[in-house]
Amino acid sequence: MKNYSKEKLFELEEKYILNTYKRLPVVLVKGEGVYVWDSEGNKYLDFLAGIAVNSLGHCHPNVVNAIKKQAEELIHCSNLYYIEPQIKLAKKLVEISCADKAFFVNSGAEANEAAIKIARKYGKSSGKNRFEIITTLKSFHGRTLGALAATGQTKYQKGFGPLPEGFKYVAYNDLKAVEDAINESTCAVMVEPIQGEGGINIADPEYLQGLRNLCDKHDLLLIFDEIQCGLGRTGKMFAYEHSGVEPDIITLAKSLGGGVPIGAVLTKGSASNVFQPGDHGTTFGGNPLACSAANAVLDTLESEELIKNASVVGEYFLDKLNEVKEKYPVIKDVRGKGLMIGVELECEGAQFVLEFQNKGVLINCTEGKVLRFLPPLTIQKSHVDSFIDVFKEVLKDAESRIP
Repeated sequence: MKNYSKEKLFELEEKYILNTYKRLPVVLVKGEGVYVWDSEGNKYLDFLAGIAVNSLGHCHPNVVNAIKKQAEELIHCSNLYYIEPQIKLAKKLVEISCADKAFFVNSGAEANEAAIKIARKYGKSSGKNRFEIITTLKSFHGRTLGALAATGQTKYQKGFGPLPEGFKYVAYNDLKAVEDAINESTCAVMVEPIQGEGGINIADPEYLQGLRNLCDKHDLLLIFDEIQCGLGRTGKMFAYEHSGVEPDIITLAKSLGGGVPIGAVLTKGSASNVFQPGDHGTTFGGNPLACSAANAVLDTLESEELIKNASVVGEYFLDKLNEVKEKYPVIKDVRGKGLMIGVELECEGAQFVLEFQNKGVLINCTEGKVLRFLPPLTIQKSHVDSFIDVFKEVLKDAESRIP
């Protein structure tokens, strides 16, 4: 296949690809560990990791070898048949979580769609017409119509109405708001233990415990969207472990396949008995290739003690960022758990993303003013030190233009 220049690729993209992304002006062509390289040979320290996808870093040999081996044996065979890597993956996920059963899909949005269907069918299983799901403001659950309707941010919904009905949005971390929103139509509460797209907002343990109590009291399902914050990202395998609260449904995706598209819905207790044959399905979900990659990811998280590393290096990272905050008033807040960290600025953050990139570091900005850092769980303190050096340079350069 012909290799194109960067400028030619920009031209071809504009001609042939739907305009859904405001891309940064760089073509990434290679990744290894915590680094990526662009088409012009520039090297970047990746503190975005494909938006929390590449938790093992880029092209981890365990994942690469698992993909190679499985690709030579069986890539796809349909869920009409038993699939050994899928069954092994379900067993692993159940054994490391509070769940009883698993269902596999291709993405986070699909995982949340399945969770929504489980909740609605559960709500009608008692003969009542319970269909409404309470979610939170600043949440993000995906871009398909059901997941979009569950998302408590109008900026993502604009222009796509009418959206599916049956969702009610309340303030995050506000237990009374949830309690007041519950009525005879409510079937579930859906929440992110840490909001990612919403600006790295962390749920109080007391809030999550209160949600558990309300759901138990009113016979509602409690759904935790851990698509971004799950699987070691926060320094524990699952973010719910920080609060000790066990949800009825957990949705996963992003880092599960180490870069290969796969999502999962984990169910506990009565939520595991809702779906029956014919109620839901997927052509590609749980295929042998994706499941083999995911099995390698889970094995590597354990064998290389990467969850512990996320906790230790994450704490070091937060300490260093707070030291920087003391010297630069443009930083309003530093918050996070493990290696899911946000720095809220007093000004817009988009320009900072470009300046980081120009200095060889990849990050992104969410909610306008929150710089989001989601590095591979394999990073070391030395990588954090390099990052902090760049951050100080960026902040120093910014001082001259910020009032």
